[in-house]
Amino acid sequence: MARHTIFKPNESNLPAWSAKEFEAKLREKESLYHINHPYQTLMNEGKMNRKAIQGWVANRFYYQQNIPMKDASILANCTDVNARRLWVQRIVDHDGQSEGLGGIEAWLQLGEAVGLSRDDLLHNTHLLPGVRFAVDAYVTFASSASWQEAACSSLTELFAPTIHQKRLDNWPLHYPWIDSQGYNYFKGRLTEARRDVEHGLRVTLEHFTRRHEQEYALNILQFKLDILWSMLDSMWLAYVEEMPPYYNCSLNESVS
Repeated sequence: MARHTIFKPNESNLPAWSAKEFEAKLREKESLYHINHPYQTLMNEGKMNRKAIQGWVANRFYYQQNIPMKDASILANCTDVNARRLWVQRIVDHDGQSEGLGGIEAWLQLGEAVGLSRDDLLHNTHLLPGVRFAVDAYVTFASSASWQEAACSSLTELFAPTIHQKRLDNWPLHYPWIDSQGYNYFKGRLTEARRDVEHGLRVTLEHFTRRHEQEYALNILQFKLDILWSMLDSMWLAYVEEMPPYYNCSLNESVS
């Protein structure tokens, strides 16, 4: 399998950051979190139309579908039994203990709440190529990196509770046409994300202890931020600029 291409700094004589300093460096990345993307800003301000909301929900579902597979890759590469016992809960959270439970089911309910069909979501009918490529790159990274590196990439969860709370606060006011049952996913992630990030942060702080390793960890986190931002770039082009893939092309079935 092809290796990822995240820049890995060479060893240096620079002193390592303390755990407190390193954590602060990781948290500084919040300014680049996709909550600050114009797409998210407009959604939270109530300035997106129904099509744009539906497009976001439909495309983000592909990310939700792949989270358990990403986490399964981390488990497959993890040699620490105690870490596996903790990490496996993420798969259970998304897949659910049984049918009708879990984060994927909750996102399907969100899709129905915004007027999408469950069948279209499950078959990725509205999935944009750019979103597919971004999500697939994330899953590939998780499978080809060490489990600690992949765990580090999950640290965007440091910033997730804020964005979930904003949706719960603002969307019911701005988008009264969305059925309230659709908000169950965001409610659940308020607590799950905080629990998950405690483990991921502990793994990162304990594994990346030398300065060049800590700088590499920051690059890994930036890679994940790039993934999330690129997904929204694709959606912006399709649903705000109204320039979806091949919008200016006509299908020519003639054979030359």
